[in-house]
Amino acid sequence: MGRPIKKSRFVGTSFGADTVNKIAVSGYRTGGSNTASTTAYIVSQRGSRRFKIHLDDSSEQVMTLVTDATLSVNGTFHVKVVLDDSTVAYVNRFYNNTVHYTKTDGTNGHVPYTLGSDIDVSIESGHGNIDIVREAGL
Repeated sequence: MGRPIKKSRFVGTSFGADTVNKIAVSGYRTGGSNTASTTAYIVSQRGSRRFKIHLDDSSEQVMTLVTDATLSVNGTFHVKVVLDDSTVAYVNRFYNNTVHYTKTDGTNGHVPYTLGSDIDVSIESGHGNIDIVREAGL
């Protein structure tokens, strides 16, 4: 699997765990249907592209990270990254400080990333932004 990404990027498993600045899941597919998510998040890493995901219905499932925007296979999920030119791409692989991504036109690349749900200022040149999960009231 190589070196795992920092555990601080994930949400703890205990009740009431801190969800500030944790990697959010943009969408996932279970049981033959796609779910565009606003509350699902990555709990832990199981392999280079396998992660334990906390789903919208509060269940958890090990799923595979894919760059397929349509999520055509059950047990898959994707994470969107917004590039500095406002292009939306899908994360292909996470590293501690960078992500490899695939754009919808099939081109690949890698960028350092930051976590944030609302972009208050423009993204730094050469960087990407990944959405996060936030608790109510934050």
